[in-house]
Amino acid sequence: MRICLLALTVFVCAIAAAAKDASQVIVWPETGDPVLRFTVLKIRQVGSYGNQHTYDIDTQVENLWPKRIPAATFRFYMFDKNKVRIGEGYIDLTNLSPHETVRMQLNCVTAGNPLTLSVAPQTLPPELQDKAPPKIVSLTVYSVPSGAKVSVDGMAAGVTPLALKLTVGGHTLQFSKEGFNTGSYPLVINPDQVSGGQVSYELGASAHDTIELRDGTLLNADVESVSATEVVVTVGGKQQTFDRNQIKRILFVQREPASQAR
Repeated sequence: MRICLLALTVFVCAIAAAAKDASQVIVWPETGDPVLRFTVLKIRQVGSYGNQHTYDIDTQVENLWPKRIPAATFRFYMFDKNKVRIGEGYIDLTNLSPHETVRMQLNCVTAGNPLTLSVAPQTLPPELQDKAPPKIVSLTVYSVPSGAKVSVDGMAAGVTPLALKLTVGGHTLQFSKEGFNTGSYPLVINPDQVSGGQVSYELGASAHDTIELRDGTLLNADVESVSATEVVVTVGGKQQTFDRNQIKRILFVQREPASQAR
């Protein structure tokens, strides 16, 4: 009996601590003219099972905008003291008049003890669309062969296979790999596109062989002959001869055999 009373006391104390004034105010959007003010009044723990906790969150929402908001949905996220997201839920607003304030009770199941809350728009009326943050879509970029360098809109992004996060709109992916022709791929991210897509790009073989000299110089040329002492190449229609010891390596392109006269 004493053990049961002790456990009950600990649980009641935990609920009482969670029910203190959270006094957190969130203004959306963070920049520009404010539209909504979210005030977290109280966070009350109403249940617990293992590391999972259920909370009721008393929240107040005020329309700071001079127009009525017919309908809007926000997602709220709960964070612990280490800024780790441990739970989430929804806030639905309907017919919110200018400067009107509504109170609501939110419910959230968390994997830990929440300390702070943030909000992010999910659906907005057309007149508020320009205040929404840009949508980010995640996708994976592949190349054939792999190991190609990728630039997105002129900025280096990494080497394939590559995970990218892109905003809605048009983008240009550029691919380059030693021994292959550079190429570009126009990509359009639609507003309704979801994350998880893939892009695959096949690089074409270079029109010329690639000769790497020991001093780091790269030549795109046609190799005419290779012997134990020298390498003869054609660059820009002119033949050049290199000492074999100057050559570090040669990458040959595959060429179709010349057709034979009948």
